[in-house]
Amino acid sequence: MRRSEDGFVPARGFLDAGMSPRPSFNDGSDPDPLDVVVDDAGTIKRLKSLRTPLSGYERQVRYSVFEFKELLDSSSIDAKGWAQIAKTISHNYQLFDAFIILHGTDSLAYTCSALSFMLQNLGKPSPMLELQNDATDNLLGSLVIAGHFMIPEVCLFFNYKLFRGNRATKISSSDFGAFASPNHPPLATITSIRTDVSWPLIYRPTHINPFTIQTNLDTAHVACLRIFPGIKPEMVDGVLRVEGLRGLVLETFGAGNAPGGSDGAMTKVIQDAIRRGIVVVNVTQCMVGSVSPLYAPATALGRAGVVFGHDMTSEAALTKLSYLLALPDLSYEDVTRRMTVSLRGELTESSQTLFTHPNGQLTPKLASLAALGYAIAKGDLEGVKEVMRGERDWLLNEADYSGNTPLHLAATGPNIDVLHEFLLQGASVHLRNRDGRTPLFLAAKAGSVENVSLLRKSGAHLHTIELLVAGALRRREEEETGQISEVWEIAGAPVVESGRGSPMVCSDVEQVS
Repeated sequence: MRRSEDGFVPARGFLDAGMSPRPSFNDGSDPDPLDVVVDDAGTIKRLKSLRTPLSGYERQVRYSVFEFKELLDSSSIDAKGWAQIAKTISHNYQLFDAFIILHGTDSLAYTCSALSFMLQNLGKPSPMLELQNDATDNLLGSLVIAGHFMIPEVCLFFNYKLFRGNRATKISSSDFGAFASPNHPPLATITSIRTDVSWPLIYRPTHINPFTIQTNLDTAHVACLRIFPGIKPEMVDGVLRVEGLRGLVLETFGAGNAPGGSDGAMTKVIQDAIRRGIVVVNVTQCMVGSVSPLYAPATALGRAGVVFGHDMTSEAALTKLSYLLALPDLSYEDVTRRMTVSLRGELTESSQTLFTHPNGQLTPKLASLAALGYAIAKGDLEGVKEVMRGERDWLLNEADYSGNTPLHLAATGPNIDVLHEFLLQGASVHLRNRDGRTPLFLAAKAGSVENVSLLRKSGAHLHTIELLVAGALRRREEEETGQISEVWEIAGAPVVESGRGSPMVCSDVEQVS
């Protein structure tokens, strides 16, 4: 932001003005520009990139900054702006390892919540942050997390804490601690010496589907209404009769209560709207807690057909309802049912089972990882499940001395069911070993068409640094056999013409946009 006669307004040139002069963001190595897709037509521009100094984790983060043609004050963003962000991530999904979104505070919680639903089967970190007086710390913290940790969620980073985006809400217009996540602990916290990630809390996609986006949010036909003492049923009815209204988020007292009265006029107004096909979702006005049919007024709303939103924030409830109403072929019953279950970790389901370890009974990490590796090598699915039982959260993306995760090992293993199990558990298909290789590359090199097909179905793609090598391997295989290489074609290896020479060896550098 820069000063103007009308107050602070968005300013261009952030990479050069805000990051290049600072040693914490620029090691002075002047790396090559990075390719960035800048529009829906697929136009690619090469943008200047920078590289951070070596971190405490012995890694550097290479990144570029892409600025939209129109820079918005965050109070002016809407569903169109959210779609623009989602499309930009989608266009560049295979070019970068993570995406950082710079955003003002006013509507930041809404954007985080909306994107968490719009980015389906997200497999790469996407933290969001706001830049104000503590801009340097917020941005550096986001770069550290995005470039070093596989946290495949839309998150909000602020004041040294990483929150799940659809759990965060703005609580102050002036304090550095402007955001909180009242009903869910931070996913990560940065201290002076390290980054502490709460791995058991990380949400991971557990479906065999690739990354996609849903850009049509029905925000124009959804409203939010805060109940207050003395509110008249006619006021609520007036909102519920707005032309085209399809959904209403009702912010109620305490555990979900609204004014009742002996005549039940308020409940009748809401019930009539539900009969007309309007989805009404009940969330609490309280900062902490959940709605439930604990008291009679809340029970009356439930009987009228109001959906209990559990402990969702108003921002999450509004954007989730907009997302569901825009999905094709969903019935009224489908929408109401999905509003009560967790889609992206946005609510705590009341029937959710929690699993904990007995104190002192955890197997040492190395022993568990070694046992898991043996089970994968033997194709022992039950053995894999036994090792993983109770230790899934940290073992899934743990790496051995070569940087291979369990998914890397399973990608070349003898049992596709083991690979399938890891994918269903939420293992990342995008992590690379010390040689810069993804599980997809290893599976293709091993000639496993089945494994490659399953990984591609799960959203895996060859990383930029693998493409030239993969193309060369494909060409050699096709020249030797005289046939198109099925496994490399499925993996997405490019066709490399004969005579182009040996593939370049690219430096294994994290690319972060």
